[in-house]
Amino acid sequence: MEVFQIYIYPNNLKAKPTLWLWALRDVAVIGVGLVLSVLALVELGLVPPLIATVLYAFLSIRLEDSSILDFLRYAMCFLFLKQQYFEWRESEP
Repeated sequence: MEVFQIYIYPNNLKAKPTLWLWALRDVAVIGVGLVLSVLALVELGLVPPLIATVLYAFLSIRLEDSSILDFLRYAMCFLFLKQQYFEWRESEP
């Protein structure tokens, strides 16, 4: 008799941990960013750190295991950061 363990967690414990619409790493980055942004706003009167944190929070929203930030990273790597390799051959008749 064979026993199978089934977990109630998504994808049988293979999915990344999420909280609401963000991965847990993104939640930590957003939390630290918000704390530092509020400190910069209160102490120095700087608004750009708060805008950058809110923009990161918006771009890192995950739906169906992908986010706009992932797409932008892939596009930057494809267009600018990684060398594209093309191999030219003559087609055989």
